[in-house]
Amino acid sequence: MYFNIHTHSFSNNDEIIELVNQYPNDIDVSLPYFTVGIHPWYINEDTFLDELALIEKYLQLPNCKALGECGLDKRIETSLEVQKKVAIAQLLLAEKYKKPVILHCVAAYQEVIEIKNKLQLTVPLIIHGFSKNEQVANSLIKNEFYLSFGKYLLRNPELGNVLKKVPLNNIFLETDTINETIVDVYEKAQSILQVDVSKIIEQNFNRVFNL
Repeated sequence: MYFNIHTHSFSNNDEIIELVNQYPNDIDVSLPYFTVGIHPWYINEDTFLDELALIEKYLQLPNCKALGECGLDKRIETSLEVQKKVAIAQLLLAEKYKKPVILHCVAAYQEVIEIKNKLQLTVPLIIHGFSKNEQVANSLIKNEFYLSFGKYLLRNPELGNVLKKVPLNNIFLETDTINETIVDVYEKAQSILQVDVSKIIEQNFNRVFNL
């Protein structure tokens, strides 16, 4: 069995358990497993409270396995203060309903760590699509984040050296929007780590997502 913690398309493959990323105003609750959140790219201050109410409703469904993706992105026009306001509101909902969080983070790792510690969050926080260096990885791991690897693991050979340094209990795998399959990502991780990746990811998935 393969576990894909972040994808934007449902493969309908019995061999894959996948968390399909969805948005509050465009959602299919019949999917086996999904996540829902306000991505920082799509923040609308006029509608965000309505979207938050929808997210709260969906978080109570058993097949909604996480909140997200949400987060911070310093490379977009929306101000960081607005992004923080929207992210914090979602993180508090995740804490209320004890759901893990899939985080989008671009050039704002220190801010995300500060928010986690300030809010004293206890739910698992997963940085999706991790692509940074060992120093950033160590800082996140020290603050009890999980790291999910996907596209960049297939594209950037240097990232393999970072993956080797991440504790196995903190690793997830994903496809996001790439054409390659989760099997390709597993095979890449397996070749880098030289351990039973399937067993490790399954244990991490069951522990974090209560499956």
